[in-house]
Amino acid sequence: MDIGVHTPPLADESLEGALAYLSEIGVDAIEPGVGGYPGDDHLVRREYLDDEDAQAELAELLETYGMRISALATHNNPLHPDDEQAAAADTELREAIRLADQLGVNTVTCFSGLPAGGPEDEVPNWITAPWPSEHADAHEYQWDVALEYWSDLAAHADEHGIDLAIEMHPNMLVYEPHGMARLREETNDRVGANFDPSHLYWQGITISDAIRYLGERDAIHHVHAKDTRVYEEQAREKGVLDTTAYDDESNRSWLFRSVGYGHDESHWKEIVSTLRMVGYDGALSIEHEDSLTSSREGLEKAVDLLERAVFREQPGDAYWAE
Repeated sequence: MDIGVHTPPLADESLEGALAYLSEIGVDAIEPGVGGYPGDDHLVRREYLDDEDAQAELAELLETYGMRISALATHNNPLHPDDEQAAAADTELREAIRLADQLGVNTVTCFSGLPAGGPEDEVPNWITAPWPSEHADAHEYQWDVALEYWSDLAAHADEHGIDLAIEMHPNMLVYEPHGMARLREETNDRVGANFDPSHLYWQGITISDAIRYLGERDAIHHVHAKDTRVYEEQAREKGVLDTTAYDDESNRSWLFRSVGYGHDESHWKEIVSTLRMVGYDGALSIEHEDSLTSSREGLEKAVDLLERAVFREQPGDAYWAE
C-alpha cells in the first residue's frame, strides 16, 4: 500500500514541479486530472493520447522522481440531460480509458453521473426519497438511463483492461455502497469504487462496514484519503443536507478536512487495516479540499499521518497460529 496525491491542488506547479515536491515529502503515486472537474493541468489528455514520444517522456519523468500514476481522473456527468454536456463527459471518459491503457495505468476515477428525473427534464435531479411516488418513478427512470450507458462504457473499459473507479458522491446517482454494488452487478466487474470516505461520513455510514461490504464484492478499485468533520452544533439545528456555501465554514454542518482533522490517527489506521483485510493494496490518494488550511500544509500533514498508518510490507506468516 502506498501514499498518493490527487494533484489539482498543485495546479500552480508544472508536472515536474509537482513531482519534485511530492517526491520530497514522501509521496509514491499521483492521480492527475485528465478532464472534467479536476481539469488537466498536469496531464493534458489529448497531448499524450496516441503519442508514443510524449508517453515515453512522461514515463522517464515519473521514473526520475520515483513516482507512478495510480489512476487518471475525469470526474464529470456523462448522464447529464443536456446532450452536449453528456457527450463531452463521455468523450473524456472514453479517451481517458484509452490513454490509461496506453500508459499502463490500470484505473480511471470518475463519477456515476446523474440524469434528469424524466426524459423531458433539463436539470439533473438527485432523488433521496421514494415519496411522493413520482420520485420513485423518476429514480427508476434514472437507473434505466444509467444502466444502458454504463453497460456500454464498462464493455469499452473491459476491452482496454481498465477498471472504472466510481467515487460515491452525493448529487450523483451512485452515492453509497448499495448503489455502487448494484451498478457493478448489472454491468461488469470493471465497475467498482473509488472509495472516498469523506462523502460517507456525513451520511452516517460506518467506514469500516462500507469497506467490508464492497470488499466482499471485490469492488474497491481505488481509494481517496480525505476526511470530513461533522459540526454537531450546526447539524443539530439543520441536519447534514446542508446547502450553505463551502467557504462559509462556521455556518456549515460539515466540512471536508485534511486527513486527521475529522477523525484521529487510530481511525485512519483502522481504515488501512480493513482495506488490507479485504485485499486492497493500492494507493491511498490524498484529495485536499480543506478550506481551513493551505494545499501544501494540508497535504504534508496528511502524508505525515498516513506514513504512520500504511503497511509497506506484505503480511508475514502467522507463525504463532501454527
